[in-house]
Amino acid sequence: MAAPKKGRKPSAQGKPGRTLVLILIAIVALTGGMFLSGHTTPRLGIDLAGGTSITLKAKSEPGQKNAVNKTNMETAVGIIERRVNGLGVSEAEVQTQGNDNIIVNIPRGTNEKTAREQVGTTAKLSFRPVLNGLPITDPGSASPSPSPSASSGKDEKDGKDDDKSAAPTASSSAEPSDGATNQGRALTGALAADATPSASASPSAEPSAPATPAAPAPTGLDKQLEALDCSTREARLAASDKARAAKPEDPVVACDPDSQFKYSLGPVAVEGKQISDAEATIDTQGASGWIVTMDFDKKGSDQFGTITSEISKKAAPQNQFAIVLDGEIASAPSVNGPITGGNAQISGSFTQEEATNLANMLSYGALPLTFEEQSVTTVTAALGGEQLEAGLIAGAIGLALVVIYLVVYYRGLSLVAIASLLVSAALTYVIMALLGPAIGFALNLPAVCGAIVAIGITADSFIVFFERVRDEIREGRSLRPAVERGWPRARRTILVSDFVSFLAAAVLFVVTVGKVQGFAFTLGLTTLLDVVVVFFFTKPLLTLLARTKFFADGHPWSGFDPKRLGITPPIRRGRRPSAPLTDPKEA
Repeated sequence: MAAPKKGRKPSAQGKPGRTLVLILIAIVALTGGMFLSGHTTPRLGIDLAGGTSITLKAKSEPGQKNAVNKTNMETAVGIIERRVNGLGVSEAEVQTQGNDNIIVNIPRGTNEKTAREQVGTTAKLSFRPVLNGLPITDPGSASPSPSPSASSGKDEKDGKDDDKSAAPTASSSAEPSDGATNQGRALTGALAADATPSASASPSAEPSAPATPAAPAPTGLDKQLEALDCSTREARLAASDKARAAKPEDPVVACDPDSQFKYSLGPVAVEGKQISDAEATIDTQGASGWIVTMDFDKKGSDQFGTITSEISKKAAPQNQFAIVLDGEIASAPSVNGPITGGNAQISGSFTQEEATNLANMLSYGALPLTFEEQSVTTVTAALGGEQLEAGLIAGAIGLALVVIYLVVYYRGLSLVAIASLLVSAALTYVIMALLGPAIGFALNLPAVCGAIVAIGITADSFIVFFERVRDEIREGRSLRPAVERGWPRARRTILVSDFVSFLAAAVLFVVTVGKVQGFAFTLGLTTLLDVVVVFFFTKPLLTLLARTKFFADGHPWSGFDPKRLGITPPIRRGRRPSAPLTDPKEA
């Protein structure tokens, strides 16, 4: 007697309830994460929330060829982002558009005039001698003590790493970090082949009390220094605005948040445009790790050598040399000897990121670029709200038409489609809300259009599946096997269709910029979610419903009514009738 055949192991499709539970757990987990993050609504773009969009066009300075390039543009974007962040704007978008444009989108709540002034001017890097310094304190606190010594301050100058000579200390960050000081970093002059060695200085680990200045700073400037508030971001922004607006020959007061000191500074001694090159590199000679190097052009080399020779002879704090970017001090190292030869380097426990940020900042100070304001578009909150309302109404109308069609044509099956659309909508909403703080995704009007288009793509997947099942029933199968036999064919069609949609969205996202990317991103996201919903919700749900009497018996409102499917006579759930026997007499 032959052994009975072993039955197939139950597949995942044989346990649809388990699959439904998994996707419901995923929805609950994502929703919980959304509430825990505190971001329960998607972040809105400028065209919906209101705000200001500024387009800047880069131009080369006279005599500078090929200055408008990818590297310089990306560095400019970083500086503009720093300025916008200084305004307290946490949701601004700064990105390049094409080869020579930068788009700055600033949400509502930011003063338009201030924003335009901040992003529309070219960054200025300059070197000014220190006249006096005081520690940064909160307004109204006790009188501050004198300024720091040679080694408190930040690193800023870069150059080529050759031989080393004179050395003031400096800190290293392009982005000020409140309360963080980077001590023990040295600015060293690199010697030319025929240069006379200059006096060297080794940085101390801790700042010492400064000596009495050789000559007092102007009394009026000292009063400005005492009154200068550097305790908050807003106060530093106001101070940097005033310092940036000053003429090169005028003394200024400025903040150095990294070293927690504020300084009064003399006229500009060397301009940042005299830096010909700056880069972050590994010190292969002195084993100092990451260092930042810089080269001056001929004019800058002469000016730098002259000023460092002069201030190195003075007592602290007037032997310090402030490096000022956009009106804020990036470093105020001390100079213990002249730095000649046109090269300098900064070393001292840099990480790769710190060294790169500092080199980029110094490079930007030397960028031969200026920016012209091409256009400014302001969207009021009311107009943005109207656009959002119009988009939501359009989406609701499209969804309603799809639902009406499904109910009329598929009847009971429409419940599966509607439930699947709701799951897809829930996943889309939650993921968009989470992507706002995660990657800065902003829902703009084109993105809303992408979501509306996705309704049709998702509904199309349901229709493909339903029609495959109905075709199997027309061939004489009952509902349960029809679902299982129709699914592989429908699956292939759905995957091919969604792949084409996703590919189109990906290409559109890569080759476009700005708001069109919002449309492409949303279309691609919803296309991926369509696959997830069809595989993990629609198919398991229909498998469960096929086991119920209402759908299995082909109720007129089930969507599988034999008469509506053109089956005559109706196919029953029982065994198919066998062929009639032949009468022996007739044979």
